[in-house]
Amino acid sequence: MKIAVFVSGGGTNLQNIIDAVEDGTLPNVEVEMVMADRDCFAIERSLDKEIRTYVLDRKTFSEDAEHNLIDEEIDLIVLAGFLTILSPEFTAKWGSKMINIHPSLLPKFGGKGMYGSKVHKAVLEAGEKTSGATVHYVTAGVDEGQIICQATFDIEEGDQVADLQRKVAEVESQIFIKAIKQISEA
Repeated sequence: MKIAVFVSGGGTNLQNIIDAVEDGTLPNVEVEMVMADRDCFAIERSLDKEIRTYVLDRKTFSEDAEHNLIDEEIDLIVLAGFLTILSPEFTAKWGSKMINIHPSLLPKFGGKGMYGSKVHKAVLEAGEKTSGATVHYVTAGVDEGQIICQATFDIEEGDQVADLQRKVAEVESQIFIKAIKQISEA
């Protein structure tokens, strides 16, 4: 299964995917290309592994990404810490072949503007006792696609945003690989 990974940040999830491919956890998967919507460390991770990498303008990302995908045989697009909202046309075309990871237990704390520390702050302010991460299919509605898998953790008394970020990163690394493996074996 050939995948394209869309990134916006440090590339931790991208690195987890690359590592899982290299160590045989994802034996039927190849990272064919990476597309970023801004200059970010994920680009360095991609180039270090000699993966074809593109940096695209956020305003025209959907159109430019579609152009880069035209002659490719991509089986799955993986949004790994990707922040740009894709066009309805792009999601209509690729939605059944595109997954995203979100740092909460959707449908709670999802939607436009809910990303990174904003999610964790909202979770803490709501007094939640558990949180986690969700892998879901992508639709035109932000964080509204069918859930593939979730993982949870307890929120301890005194936990701060940084604690939730660390705990989410731990569960994300597990469920993202699990979801990609499940799709690759289907």
